[in-house]
Amino acid sequence: MGTLRVISGSAKGLRLKTVPGDTTRPITDLVKEALFNILGDEVLGIHVLDLFGGTGAVGIEALSRGAQSALFLDKSREAVRTMQENLRETKLMERAQVLHMDAFTFLAQPPSCSFDLIYIAPPQYKGMWQKAMDLLDQQPGLLSPDGQIIVQINPVEWEERAYQHFSEFDSRKYGDTLLVFFEHAQLENDITS
Repeated sequence: MGTLRVISGSAKGLRLKTVPGDTTRPITDLVKEALFNILGDEVLGIHVLDLFGGTGAVGIEALSRGAQSALFLDKSREAVRTMQENLRETKLMERAQVLHMDAFTFLAQPPSCSFDLIYIAPPQYKGMWQKAMDLLDQQPGLLSPDGQIIVQINPVEWEERAYQHFSEFDSRKYGDTLLVFFEHAQLENDITS
């Protein structure tokens, strides 16, 4: 596993600490760079929810590139500590909140606010991305009207699923990483606008 670093923005070049052990799935710099090339200027001023925060690499990259805020969740105490250290190191703590909390517990609660980008990169092969998406589908207000959900999984974990409130609009494969992009499903009567 190579070193993780912030690719662009205010914290560019800073190395991120990784979480001890193998409970997290850190994004590679290659995939992270590709992801943020896709997002481009859409990152500016957005609110990010990093559901299985791990090292915090995705949310930190978004903050470094001008996101307004990021909420990080992880149920691992080690991951929470790592994210806090990485946020301090990158001087992005004031726009971030780190919760020591299970993502599914969070998703099961009625949303108190909405996010423009919800990032789901759970530990591998446990069917967790499906569970997260199912819970989000019951709380569609968690995603802002023009927001997007991005799921990061191994391609073998992918399965086509239908959601009431979300539809897939893009997917990109980079080696053993698959990024799947979802947005609010357009209602039939929206098409005329």
